[in-house]
Amino acid sequence: MTAILITGASGLLGKKLSNNLLDKGFKVHTLGRSPKKSNTKNLLHFGWDVEKGKIDSKALEGVSAIIHLAGAGVADKAWTSARKKEIIDSRVVSANLLFSHLQKNKHTIKTFISASAVGIYGDQADKELKETALKGEGFLADVCEKWEQAAIQFSSLGIREARARIGIVLSKDGGALPELTQSLPFGIAPYFAKKNLYYPWIHIDDVVGIFSYLLQEEKCEGAYNTTAPNPVEIKTLMQAIVQAKQSGALVVPAPPLAIKLAMGERSEMILSSQRCSADKIRKAGYQFLYTDAQRALEAIYAN
Repeated sequence: MTAILITGASGLLGKKLSNNLLDKGFKVHTLGRSPKKSNTKNLLHFGWDVEKGKIDSKALEGVSAIIHLAGAGVADKAWTSARKKEIIDSRVVSANLLFSHLQKNKHTIKTFISASAVGIYGDQADKELKETALKGEGFLADVCEKWEQAAIQFSSLGIREARARIGIVLSKDGGALPELTQSLPFGIAPYFAKKNLYYPWIHIDDVVGIFSYLLQEEKCEGAYNTTAPNPVEIKTLMQAIVQAKQSGALVVPAPPLAIKLAMGERSEMILSSQRCSADKIRKAGYQFLYTDAQRALEAIYAN
């Protein structure tokens, strides 16, 4: 049975991806700071200490691929200097630890797949963004660039390397959607009145699907926009949310200045526009479950 190692497996994506791979017959190893006791023989938990540069070597025994999802949440806390360092190090230093371990020890790793984010493009208004687009400006763009550089180095070990640039994930269980719907019970669905503010949404099931596809398709290498084929402007997305939830909330404009004052530098997460193309992953053969935001949201709230 093929074993896959997942870092950051305790998060929203990590949990769903682990279950998906287990259902497909893979054995899953996870790496975490406080590993839980394993529930089954096919799901094994191991520990590492990134700050101290320690990793349980048993985690890599019999493993053919690593999926690197580990990373401190970018929206959880204010971006102080210390928090910015934590956001970067949790992604980059952890990847470097894995790289160093493989470089120094015999291993069976053939594939390394890393999460990344559309934040690498910065704020690009209505420009169509393919994976060849230049890096944008801002802290998130800098984070993503360092994140991806840490992933690219695995190719020097003869390991196939792929990066999933994840967009705005739609799920009831986490991600952006719970934040976007906070004010609906009060009868208001605000959107930021900024011209050409595109949100590159994607249903959580398609995020899992793309990671699984990149894992199994040996032809897939490099960066892939992990976003639905039809990004929409924020107003359209809010209208779709209200309709899918069958809410009577009014979709109303809100001044971007308000969010800038409330969130400071972190507002770039919300006010940056990325009209991402999904052509590369589609041409690679992945078939999306959801290409229409309205239908994706209706499926989410129907469950």
